[in-house]
Amino acid sequence: MMKTDNQKAWFLVLPVLILVAFSAVIPLMTVVNYSVQDTFGSNQFFWAGLTWFDEMLHSERMWNALGRQIVFSGIILAIEVPLGIFVALNMPKKGFWASFCLVLMSLPLLIPWNVVGTIWQIFGRVDIGLLGYTLDALGIDYNYTQGFYAAWATVITMDVWHWTSLVALLAYAGLQSIPDAYYQAAKIDQASRWAVFRYIELPKMRGVLTIAILLRFMDSFKIYTEPFVLTGGGPGNATTFLSIDLVKMALGQFDLGPAAAFSLMYFLVIMVISYVFYIVMTNLDKEEGGK
Repeated sequence: MMKTDNQKAWFLVLPVLILVAFSAVIPLMTVVNYSVQDTFGSNQFFWAGLTWFDEMLHSERMWNALGRQIVFSGIILAIEVPLGIFVALNMPKKGFWASFCLVLMSLPLLIPWNVVGTIWQIFGRVDIGLLGYTLDALGIDYNYTQGFYAAWATVITMDVWHWTSLVALLAYAGLQSIPDAYYQAAKIDQASRWAVFRYIELPKMRGVLTIAILLRFMDSFKIYTEPFVLTGGGPGNATTFLSIDLVKMALGQFDLGPAAAFSLMYFLVIMVISYVFYIVMTNLDKEEGGK
């Protein structure tokens, strides 16, 4: 007798599907609707087709924001991933200090994004901030509200302070999964510290590092709250990343059609680059496993 599948289990996930539909699918469809129409208010819409997409593709403003965003995300990954690995390698493995370090590393991750921006906004002020006052006392010309390089340095330092802990904790979890027998064998073979890292620790961290890189790329590529609170996108457009530019276009200028097309292209770029990252890292993992 043929066994029939029980489809009643679908009712258990139905509430989640409904929630996703209301929180993700419906808003997305609304954005798609705005991206192909134009409106002059009073809920009067006129078909625009791909006009807004074409306008955004030829928008110097959008390409400049994209360039700043790519540079920012590249710098963030280049700093936070190696720094997070270094911190994880030097954290205690057992005992009280291991627990203490884990709690200490978790603290920045618990602070809300707008609070992080406010903390660094005060911290960098020359009159009352410890960082700004110290640099000014040392004779260093530092003003993140007026200087291009000062603004970038402050935003990058803020993000590194906030999110390096995530990479360190993920790398630490990968290191904890390595059996002691591996280290004992390496000690017997008199392997160097670099050899232990290259052939034992790094392969075991590859999976969690893939997750860390994907998370940090996606989060850094859509960063908004921290730089907006800190610099407001300035000075000028120095720290106006894609998300800040999108909000200015949608809410500041109320250009809903171009903003909707902008947001869909923004979403597509994140999806494509994240997929490329995932494929590259997965292939590297397979190559290492096949050796």
